[in-house]
Amino acid sequence: MAKESMKARERKREKMVARYAKKRDELTKILKSTDASEDVQAAKWDAMMSIQKLPANSSKIRVHNRCGLTGRPRGYMRQFGISRVTFREMALSGKIPGVRKASW
Repeated sequence: MAKESMKARERKREKMVARYAKKRDELTKILKSTDASEDVQAAKWDAMMSIQKLPANSSKIRVHNRCGLTGRPRGYMRQFGISRVTFREMALSGKIPGVRKASW
């Protein structure tokens, strides 16, 4: 079971990512443009500096996936939104239909 402070930190990061997503996308579009004129190069430089000034936790990379039930950060299964341990417990108890025990 994850600490409440760790879960709260992740929620805070998710909110920050959502808040800065539009601005970050606009700046990355400028950086990925292929025009080689001097005006565009100056705009790219300004965009790069603006991205660096954004909070570090506003990046999508900083958000860590956690199990929806236990908060476990490792062994996360995106398709179900839970960790492998929780998935196994639920499958054995019959809460996930269509899953049969193989050799685990």
